Amino acid sequence: MDNKHVILVGIPMDAGKRRQGCRMGPDAYRVAGLDQALADLEYQVSDLGNIGPDDTDTPAHTHLFALPEVIGWTSALSRTAQDTAPQGLPIFMGGDHALSMGTVAGMAAHAEQIGRPLFVLWLDAHSDFHTPDSTGSGNLHGTPVAYFTGQTGFDAFPPVPAPVPTDRVGMIGLRSVDPAERARLEQDDAMLADMRSIDEHGIKAPLMAFLDRVRAANGILHVSLDVDFLDPSIAPAVGTTVPGGATEREAHLVMELLHESGLVCSLDLVELNPFLDERGRTAKLMVDLAASLLGRRIFDRPTRSF
Repeated sequence: MDNKHVILVGIPMDAGKRRQGCRMGPDAYRVAGLDQALADLEYQVSDLGNIGPDDTDTPAHTHLFALPEVIGWTSALSRTAQDTAPQGLPIFMGGDHALSMGTVAGMAAHAEQIGRPLFVLWLDAHSDFHTPDSTGSGNLHGTPVAYFTGQTGFDAFPPVPAPVPTDRVGMIGLRSVDPAERARLEQDDAMLADMRSIDEHGIKAPLMAFLDRVRAANGILHVSLDVDFLDPSIAPAVGTTVPGGATEREAHLVMELLHESGLVCSLDLVELNPFLDERGRTAKLMVDLAASLLGRRIFDRPTRSF
């Protein structure tokens, strides 16, 4: 991450699931001081404001929630990622996790343009490997990994310009994976680290092994950080809480190691629902984690009081 220009993109997307509130996420990150935290680290910070979805003539679907809106967001975000990536390091402030359909597709297209493979680190309680055909809920925030890895069933969506092979995807923090997703993941080569393996072996080992693969391939790395990667006791502002998540210290260690790797090219911050927060504590923690990713070390973090 030699580039010292960070580009903030607000994505008030609340279409990937039925429980509303993630549209307030981008402004919550601004109120929590994300721009100032990065400026304090001597980055040039540009905030593009909030963007919106493209218009689409896709009809509504009886089972898939807000399908036209998700398709519109995917198109707009893929274009935005391709436009911003050459200028610096984009941080996509969401918004629900369906936004990663567009951000990763766009970053993969950018990676192809510069002749380097894109890898994706998925920090999440869920694998989000459903397809429109397999999702029982109809909530499309459970489908982005299947989309950008080129799985079938996404005919209504924009074609993925440069699908990311599953062996370039690393998932850390898993603890809620549906049977249909598990069956497909067991057939693929994604790096999977659930919370039991983390309890047994620590969080550093799988991360470093994955980073070694990125480095060996001369790749660049997109990081997608879902609030529910974290334990809900420290990050309650998410509609998909799953007990047993990463601790604050584990999460900061991941971010510090990512910074030291020098491989990160872009970041998603997703699923923050300020309506469910406790005096902004989750937004502040996510800002602190983003700052760790960009170079703030443990001894540099300010003390927070709640």
